[in-house]
Amino acid sequence: MKAVIQRVKEAAVTVDGKTVGRCGEGYMILFGARKGDTEEDADLLAKKTALLRVFQDDEGKMNRSILDIGGEVLAISQFTLCADVKKGNRPSFIEAMPPQEANRLYERFCEKLKEYGVKRVEKGVFGADMQVSLVNNGPVTILYDTEIWCKHGD
Repeated sequence: MKAVIQRVKEAAVTVDGKTVGRCGEGYMILFGARKGDTEEDADLLAKKTALLRVFQDDEGKMNRSILDIGGEVLAISQFTLCADVKKGNRPSFIEAMPPQEANRLYERFCEKLKEYGVKRVEKGVFGADMQVSLVNNGPVTILYDTEIWCKHGD
C-alpha cells in the first residue's frame, strides 16, 4: 500500500466541475492499494500518517503532527501509484488491487485516520476522473509504502 503525503495550506478535488472534497491546512494524500495489501496495512498506514511529524514547532523544526496542529486531510484514491515501470515506456497496472477491494481499503484508511484523531477527513470519488488542486506547504512531500513495515508472507 502506498501513500503520497503532501503538506498543504489547502487542497480541493472536483468531479464534473463540482467540488466534492476539500481541506485546509494539513495533508493531501494520494492512496494506492496493491494486490496482497490488507486491512492491517491500511490501519498501519493511517496510524503512521496521523503521527507523522512534519509541521513546524515554535523553533521552526518539523516536530509536530497533524494531530498537534488540528489539521485536515483530503484523501484521493489513485491506482496509478501501483504502476510497474520496469519495462518499456507504458506503465503496467497489473499489481493494482481490483477496484472493489481497493475501495474497501481506501475507506478503511480514511476511517482509521478519523479514529486516530484527525478532525476532518474528506475524500474524492473512488474511480472517478478527478481534478485535484492544492497549495503545497514547504514543499513537503513524503512517500509511504507499507512494504517497509509489513512483509507479506513472512
